[in-house]
Amino acid sequence: MSEKDAITKEYMQDKETFADAFNFLLYDGKQVIRPEQLRPLDTTSIVLPYGEDSKLVPIQKYRDVLKMVTAMEDDKAAYLLLGIENQSEIHYAMPVSNMLYDAIQYVAQVDEAAKSHRIGDKAPETRAEFLSGFYKTDRILPVITLTLFFGADEWTAPKDLHGMLSANADILRFVDNYHLHLIAPAEINDSDFSKFHTELSLALKFIKKSNNKNKLKEMINEDTSFRSVSKKTADLVNIVTKSNLRYDDREESVDMCKAIQGIRDDALAEGEAKGRAEGEAKGRAEGEAKGRAEGEAKGRAEGEAKGFMNAMISLVKDGILTISDAARRLNMTEAEFEAKAGLTEE
Repeated sequence: MSEKDAITKEYMQDKETFADAFNFLLYDGKQVIRPEQLRPLDTTSIVLPYGEDSKLVPIQKYRDVLKMVTAMEDDKAAYLLLGIENQSEIHYAMPVSNMLYDAIQYVAQVDEAAKSHRIGDKAPETRAEFLSGFYKTDRILPVITLTLFFGADEWTAPKDLHGMLSANADILRFVDNYHLHLIAPAEINDSDFSKFHTELSLALKFIKKSNNKNKLKEMINEDTSFRSVSKKTADLVNIVTKSNLRYDDREESVDMCKAIQGIRDDALAEGEAKGRAEGEAKGRAEGEAKGRAEGEAKGRAEGEAKGFMNAMISLVKDGILTISDAARRLNMTEAEFEAKAGLTEE
């Protein structure tokens, strides 16, 4: 399990945070689900569907968080199975993944009902009840799975089963759709963060702005709630956004305004390092270019001078020019010309 997966799973196991997420999803922030109403369930799901030749093929899936809740709606108890799947990255097959989790939970409830009948005193009233193991009056609990995306980008993957299928509208009418229940920070209006009642709101706000450091700093400086944030929330956003926040691990609360100074320091250091590197590269390039140009100029000058010298020597040897004329054209004394031309007598 990656560090991101581990910390998001631990964070959402908290009853208050778990209830806050589902109250936002189901009740628009109204406090219907209470933390004390939640009971943790085994997150390991096993189902035994039939494979080829009627052989049992076990499927084992591990949910991130699964809880049972008894919520009061209009003075009536509503029993629900609620699961959360945390995503630090976009998952393009999430509707099918969550659909399987929910189906396994429904299968488990049906199997549990049949098991209770086998060991109970109530006999089936009809052949249909006997064959199915599930009685006419039996009922199972609704299963709702929430996908909580801990990324700053918009969720670009399909949000329902139909979005994954390659079929025309006529066919899709006969394919039951499965909708993804999603909370993604980028898709939450700024005014809606107030519908959360725990630090989950601060975590999601931080993640939403994390792709723009200037907007992130501005938000943290303006929102006084960030002056004192629990260490677990600071740890969460620090890991999922890779923000490199600076704070004392021994403290229970974190001032995010001070912690974010690490981002400023990193940005400054990065800018300075980039500036030095670019300056050094530019200096080397200019130096090399200047050196090449000077070398080429010097080479051409030396080549031209040597060529002119050789021409003068040939003309003197051929008797066309006198040593005096050649030396004058080369701005030399006669003695210098004779020495360079090898005309000096031993």
